[in-house]
Amino acid sequence: MRVTIGRRTVTGAVLTAAGAVALTAAFGPAWAHGPTRQKVRESIEINAAPAKVWAAIGNFQDMSWLPPVTKTEGEKGNEIEATRRLTLTGGATVDEELYKFDAAAMTYSYRITKVDVKVLPVTNYSSTLTVTPSADGKGATLEWAGAFYRGFPNNDPPPELSDEAAVKAVKGLYQAGLEALKKKIESGS
Repeated sequence: MRVTIGRRTVTGAVLTAAGAVALTAAFGPAWAHGPTRQKVRESIEINAAPAKVWAAIGNFQDMSWLPPVTKTEGEKGNEIEATRRLTLTGGATVDEELYKFDAAAMTYSYRITKVDVKVLPVTNYSSTLTVTPSADGKGATLEWAGAFYRGFPNNDPPPELSDEAAVKAVKGLYQAGLEALKKKIESGS
């Protein structure tokens, strides 16, 4: 077989179907793509007006409602590109940046700009919090949705940095945060 590529001519054997299968079997795993984007979406019904729920979460500079957060420090309030640093129980920190904010629609989106994967086993994490009236019209629904990659960007991650570990960690964080916020708002504390 003779093939011309640009100004070069390449001569080689014709690949048979059996040869293609053998090459795929031998090299297929080496050509496998890396991680896929994972998504987590959790929501909770809160027995309170949507405006009251928004008042509890609508300040990007305050994440005191999230159980592992002991301190929030930030700059630029709720402006696009505002930043915050969350200090967690034990002293680890997470740096985040606001990239969408719509008070009228009661929603904002942010991304993590720096986190140790030992603290949260994710990379390229972004998230959105949205408050809407509940389906029955008697309260509010708070939804927390996130998209991210696992903490290990290459193939064959260690178990603690796998897709499963990342999803489990984010799902657990969202559930704990939503439950804590529901309890705080409904108890009036």
